[in-house]
Amino acid sequence: MLVWFLPLFLVFLMIGLPVFFGMLAAPGLLLWLNGQERDLALLYRNVYNGMDSFPLMAIPFFMLAGELMNRGGITERLVEFSQAMMGHLRGGLAHVNVLSSMLFAGLSGSAVADTSALGSMLIPAMEKQGYTRRFAAAITAASSVIGPIIPPSGIMIIYAYVMGESVAALFLAGIVPGALVGIGLMVMIKFMADRYDFPVASRKYTWPERGQASLKAFFPLMTPVIILGGILAGVFTPTEAAAVAVAYALVIGLFVLRTIRVGDIPGILYKSALTSSVVLLLVGAAMAFKTVVSLSHTPEILAEFILGLSQNPLILLFLINVLLFIVGMFLDAGPAIIILGPILGPIFVDLGVDPVHFAIIMSVNLTVGLATPPMGLVLFVASSVSGERVESIAKAILPFLAVEILVIFLITYFPAISMTIPRLTGFVN
Repeated sequence: MLVWFLPLFLVFLMIGLPVFFGMLAAPGLLLWLNGQERDLALLYRNVYNGMDSFPLMAIPFFMLAGELMNRGGITERLVEFSQAMMGHLRGGLAHVNVLSSMLFAGLSGSAVADTSALGSMLIPAMEKQGYTRRFAAAITAASSVIGPIIPPSGIMIIYAYVMGESVAALFLAGIVPGALVGIGLMVMIKFMADRYDFPVASRKYTWPERGQASLKAFFPLMTPVIILGGILAGVFTPTEAAAVAVAYALVIGLFVLRTIRVGDIPGILYKSALTSSVVLLLVGAAMAFKTVVSLSHTPEILAEFILGLSQNPLILLFLINVLLFIVGMFLDAGPAIIILGPILGPIFVDLGVDPVHFAIIMSVNLTVGLATPPMGLVLFVASSVSGERVESIAKAILPFLAVEILVIFLITYFPAISMTIPRLTGFVN
């Protein structure tokens, strides 16, 4: 009977119940009907146990660091740097949008933060230059999914916590796929710019002017260097790296750039705490949900079904990518990883897929789902920032989604794309 908790959970989502409550209500109701009061108590106790973890402390710290950087005027400096490098190209502001997302990803690791911070600046600027508002919102949403792929990444921290993988290995494995998504989007923009005669954003900057823009962006751009450098050198753990990122962002904002006042700090703490609490509650609920997954023997049932379709790993990887893409349309990346990771991960590891490689396949696929109609979260954020209807943005984003799906299959069938850097640095055999 417990195997019906997944369909019941989907029904709760379709009627509009928040994910957190659906994750607890679906298994809780079935355990109660099954007379398993002891397991029911275990389910709700595991909500707290799921959040009570040292590695998960990295998530609120990275969110706080991103909020400090955003409020400290860092976004403007990154956009100015991007414009100095790429603003002279046809479709310049669209290219600037993508490059700014790639740079901002190294600060926040959040697609939502990227969409709201960069969208509020670049969507009006693009509209003023002659782009349609829906195109500006679409490229902002499409490029924002780079945020959780390039390190630091909140969803990769969650995956590493649930599946017992190395955070550093996942961070390193995400660098090239994140860059590939950005380059792919720029190629599509180049094609569209030539076809639709997009405007040039600015004159070509001289090298001294580019140097000046680089100096302004130097301190923000050092954040990912400090985070990754410290982790790879063994100076600190990923959680400690997140705390260091907060201290660095605070020092830069208060004393170096002087763009943050002491009076701004309570508001920054409140906003980042609110966002972090939502994520951690979802993690706690999903870990409790995972308890029922094991009790119901769903992994074994699903594994038997999947292996019954084919024994060829290449065909199974294609089918799983389709499944993950559909899941990503309706479910946020974090909960989807916690629910499906323990079910799907062991199946593909047994088939010979490297666990870090599968982690990247799953993380990138579900991240792209954040910008996929009908329920992609960043589509709603882009709609809120731009004032454009979600349906309109969803139509305009389709060419960029096609690029991102192509990148997903490249990552899937060419493991060297994601695995080369972790192997060269000794984090993967």
